Amino acid sequence: MLMMILRWVALALIIMFVGWLIPGITVENFLTAMIAAVVIALINAFIKPLIMMLTLPINILTLGIFTLVINALLFMFATYLVPGIEVNGFLSALIGSILISVFSIGLSKLDTDKTV
Repeated sequence: MLMMILRWVALALIIMFVGWLIPGITVENFLTAMIAAVVIALINAFIKPLIMMLTLPINILTLGIFTLVINALLFMFATYLVPGIEVNGFLSALIGSILISVFSIGLSKLDTDKTV
């Protein structure tokens, strides 16, 4: 339970950092980032697998590059649902979703990297 809360806070910090780093993304405060972290996690758990299955032929043709477009569109959808976060344009959403994905992968590697 503690690890889940820590991951949630870490994802919110990642969202705040991406909002600070990318000029087209604005995040009002940390509470907004916490809500966005929950919304992004729910979208990734329930909506993304369905969309990935529906767009599998396009994804195969583009050798997986279309996944970046799907991530950007889902990020824009998440920011549409959460008041207090704004994304100005697809390019900002694309760069923001790539950064969030990279940092989330790094976060999950830290979580599973246990020394004996």
